[in-house]
Amino acid sequence: MTEINFLHNNSQDQTFLLLGFQGLYSYRFLVFAIFIIVYILILCGNVLIILVIVSNRLQHSPMYFFLCNLSLLEIVSTTEIIPAILQILLRNGIRLSLFGCLAQLYFIGSFSTTESFLLTVMSYDRYLAICRPLHYSSVMHFRFCCYFVLASWISAFLIVFVVIGFLSQQDFCRQINTIDHFFCDFIPVLGLSCSDTSTVKMTIYLLSPLSIISPFLLITMTYVFIIRSVLNIQSVTGKKKAFSTCSSHLTVVCIYYITLFMVYVVPTNDRSLQANKILSLLYTVITPILNPFIYSLNNREIKTGINLSLNWKIKRKIKSQNNFG
Repeated sequence: MTEINFLHNNSQDQTFLLLGFQGLYSYRFLVFAIFIIVYILILCGNVLIILVIVSNRLQHSPMYFFLCNLSLLEIVSTTEIIPAILQILLRNGIRLSLFGCLAQLYFIGSFSTTESFLLTVMSYDRYLAICRPLHYSSVMHFRFCCYFVLASWISAFLIVFVVIGFLSQQDFCRQINTIDHFFCDFIPVLGLSCSDTSTVKMTIYLLSPLSIISPFLLITMTYVFIIRSVLNIQSVTGKKKAFSTCSSHLTVVCIYYITLFMVYVVPTNDRSLQANKILSLLYTVITPILNPFIYSLNNREIKTGINLSLNWKIKRKIKSQNNFG
């Protein structure tokens, strides 16, 4: 009986060469330092938000519970991408096995899909808070929020697993497959296949509405109702207060989906490979570093929590110095 493997036996020795940023080779140490700083800022910013939410006991509030999960997602997703980018910069490209390339593709795709689902859940939370405030506490209880988040993670990983399962059955004719990108992405990997890709493409076309288009449409629909409800509020103060509760989320949604649509939905025939890399950097690296600043600057509770944490540390330091003196 033939052993069934996840990958074909004849593709075990195949290698995928990620070229990364060949045009920046002369400045690779400078770019390396920039990515190190960006990575540290992403980690510190998102960890700070999680610590502020937990230390101030805000995690049982649906909005902050979802924000905590979003920050955790940003940490793990950038940890999957940026260390690989750093390796590419130091080595002027890295080699991955077929399994390694598909594994990277699986996790990056799963994290991106999870973010789409989490942003959708957060928009529904804002919709209930503004448009259905009397039903908010009865619907968005903590257990229901946990179900929402768990469903977002599990469904995202299952959807991408189906695509990777079909993609793993493809034959790649070359021993060394060159990808002019900084990570294994669906389109470049599929373009290297020398077998029939119709099944994989059909699977992507059927599942992409679930992972990108449907969440975007649901978010758009909720914000149509939110904007209509805000406009019906009589007082200017009430309008500002209602809008401030969803302005951060709306900003993140716009940044994330604009770049995501430009990479995967808009035709790429007239766009250069360098432009694709820049757009990919926007949703994989730039968005995670912007999220902590957007939520901390536009959210009163987060700013208050950060100030309280800083004041507590300062007081503790002064107290320890006085005791030492």
